[in-house]
Amino acid sequence: MTNNQVNAPGDVPGRTTTVRGAVLETVGAEHPYANSKPIRVADLDLDPPGPGEILVRIEAAGVCHSDLSVVDGNRPRPVPMLLGHEAAGIVAELGQGVEDISVGERVVMTFLPRCGECDGCRSHGKTPCEVGTASNGEGTLLGGARRLTRDGHTVNHHLGVSGFATHAVVSRRSVVPVGADVPPHVAALLGCALLTGGGAVLNVAKPEPSSRVAVVGLGGVGMAAVITALATGVEHVVGIDTLSAKLDSARRLGATDAMTSEEALERGETFDAVIEAAGHPRAFETAVKLTAPGGVTVTVGLPAPGQPASIDPLALTAEARTIVGSYLGSAVPEHDIPVYEQLWRSGKLAVEGLVSDTVPLEDINRAMDTLHSGQALRQIITFS
Repeated sequence: MTNNQVNAPGDVPGRTTTVRGAVLETVGAEHPYANSKPIRVADLDLDPPGPGEILVRIEAAGVCHSDLSVVDGNRPRPVPMLLGHEAAGIVAELGQGVEDISVGERVVMTFLPRCGECDGCRSHGKTPCEVGTASNGEGTLLGGARRLTRDGHTVNHHLGVSGFATHAVVSRRSVVPVGADVPPHVAALLGCALLTGGGAVLNVAKPEPSSRVAVVGLGGVGMAAVITALATGVEHVVGIDTLSAKLDSARRLGATDAMTSEEALERGETFDAVIEAAGHPRAFETAVKLTAPGGVTVTVGLPAPGQPASIDPLALTAEARTIVGSYLGSAVPEHDIPVYEQLWRSGKLAVEGLVSDTVPLEDINRAMDTLHSGQALRQIITFS
């Protein structure tokens, strides 16, 4: 076997693996991406895992807005970069010092590794890991390494994962094991959509069964918030979006009602907890207006930098309302993912309902166009 062959999982430990992956070559390309093709699917060389790292054979990866925000330039990242951060796969090889996980286990990838020692990690999920955030911005793994090259030139990692590929080397702190009964497409969604949207419900809003909950923005993250609220027994959950197809999806997944923001504001109904998951200033303003006196607005959406929003500070004071930001659902992945796994296993959490389509890796530019149009919940890339 030469270094240019794709190794089977666990084959020839310590040898370079040739992988096929989706590499972002340039940011801010013109739409449609299917024509401008900012992402190129190509073969790359993947070094073996270093100390504290593992090699994972990717089974499924979700196409998330955090990927799109790198493509369109709203989240500056170094290129070339192998994209993808919401993924699941099988452990194929262990780096030195990794002893608490086994080859053959299915793992969920998480896009914000935690060093376990910084002030962010000591916040128990309230704020991100400082070391992990810095590594993500630089395009490295948690320890500062890069394991990807193409034609002898370095390729950056996306959020410590780079899951749009047949294999990935990641920090052990970037994965959480799950049971073999969790299908790959479900496992992948636990690592971003559920951590973010579900965490906004479980970790921040913390509604009671009698609470009135609304979710503004029904993409993958927003819909994850809807199904998490329902799974935990909230009786009144309303989905809000501009697209009728997403409103239909919310009703299908069990939402009490679904409507546009204009309809919601006209009705005058307010909510004890409102989750904003659209990543747009106007959606944030709507979420604040829909929050009842004494209620909480939780914002998990990521708008483009520098976009202002307008709110009435008097309403916050006079009505004792709270606005809370929540990154990655204020989650500690190794604690939270097993919670969602068990909710799914019990039949309460309809994760499969978040999948709007499956696409081949070669169609990644078209998948980004679909995401940009607002039509997708979660498109899933599957690998044989």
